[in-house]
Amino acid sequence: MRTFALLLTLLASVAISTPTLALNVGDQAPNFQLPMLTTKGNLTLDQFRGKVVYVDFWASWCGPCRESLPLLSQMRREMKGQPFEILAINLDEEVKEGRLFLKKYPVSYPTLHDAAGKTPEVYGLKGMPTSYLIDKNGVVQAIHQGFKPSHMEKIRSEVTALLKQ
Repeated sequence: MRTFALLLTLLASVAISTPTLALNVGDQAPNFQLPMLTTKGNLTLDQFRGKVVYVDFWASWCGPCRESLPLLSQMRREMKGQPFEILAINLDEEVKEGRLFLKKYPVSYPTLHDAAGKTPEVYGLKGMPTSYLIDKNGVVQAIHQGFKPSHMEKIRSEVTALLKQ
């Protein structure tokens, strides 16, 4: 609960104090370097330049994330071999909370951890979950706030269209 309150405070302060930070469709996606949640090492967004990337912010306390992460994992498996990647950024304060969540809801894509909340601040995150669909040149092409299973058809269609470009 403490993590939830801290994240809400962070998001509220970002939304109120720095509205110009919000990332919009057509903006260059800011690079980040974050540690992996379940393995050693770091990943950067720039490592995936030339691929379509779906950057998904999530937390263990996020109800819709219980549905989105497995469905995104299924989509990634279906698109294996194509220039596409999902990067999930966990915002739990404690690494163990995110790891426990992934034991219950395993995924097939890289999961990163940002307890400090710097990445959602740079991206102008306003709610959970929020995802950014980034084209092969690093430009934001779509922003998805919230999640329902019915959103997958649109997400899959957007990814497929970007892969054809």
